[in-house]
Amino acid sequence: GSPIPAEERRLRDKKHLDDITAARLPPLHHSPAKLLSIEESIAIQIQQKEAYEEMQAKLAAQKLAERLNIKMLRFEPEGEASMQYREVKDED
Repeated sequence: GSPIPAEERRLRDKKHLDDITAARLPPLHHSPAKLLSIEESIAIQIQQKEAYEEMQAKLAAQKLAERLNIKMLRFEPEGEASMQYREVKDED
């Protein structure tokens, strides 16, 4: 067999794939992989670990509050009740 140019082989393989299936790869939503230095990789891993631990702590606090039947209400010292008597009315 004579060698087939790479472009021609790619087109032939693509046509063959089109003939046997209608499936298509989903579009790439993320940028392709890129090389990182060790320092960048470690910094990203530390950042992800801190975010993960923070999320775990919030989830643990939420579960503990649910188990102890503690209701976390929003505290507003300058809320609606204190504003009702502070409304200024025109003297007209």
